[in-house]
Amino acid sequence: MKRILSIIVLSLSMLSVYSQELTLKFDHTAIPVSDLNTSSQFYAEILFLEAIPTPGNNPILKWFDLGNNHQLHLIKERTADLRLSKSVHFSLSVNDLGAFIAHLNVHDIEFSDWLGEYGTVSKRPDGVRQIYIQDPDGHWIEINDARY
Repeated sequence: MKRILSIIVLSLSMLSVYSQELTLKFDHTAIPVSDLNTSSQFYAEILFLEAIPTPGNNPILKWFDLGNNHQLHLIKERTADLRLSKSVHFSLSVNDLGAFIAHLNVHDIEFSDWLGEYGTVSKRPDGVRQIYIQDPDGHWIEINDARY
């Protein structure tokens, strides 16, 4: 019994040490795209993301800076088999949602609320206003006015 208790105490203390040393932080989101040039242009011109160097200049990859050491990685590959759902999306916040909507309108980019009503802004339960758009391959992107 004493030996079992010793093993349990040792295991718990090692778990405590590992949990204090290990930390996970968000790094990047990667999405497949059918046309790397078209998608890169969308993310640069419509979402104002800055392209960053892609290691090895790999011709099927394009990386973008999302701020705060976060990145978006576009990967050229076949996307025909993807099943896209609005519940699988990433979100970007903008300082002026109205100006961003005007920018979308100039570029004929449709937006909707969570329920799918086009041209409508919705409010999350925390009061943040949000819209949803899709990239050229249909990936959903939430744009909101959250302040952190």
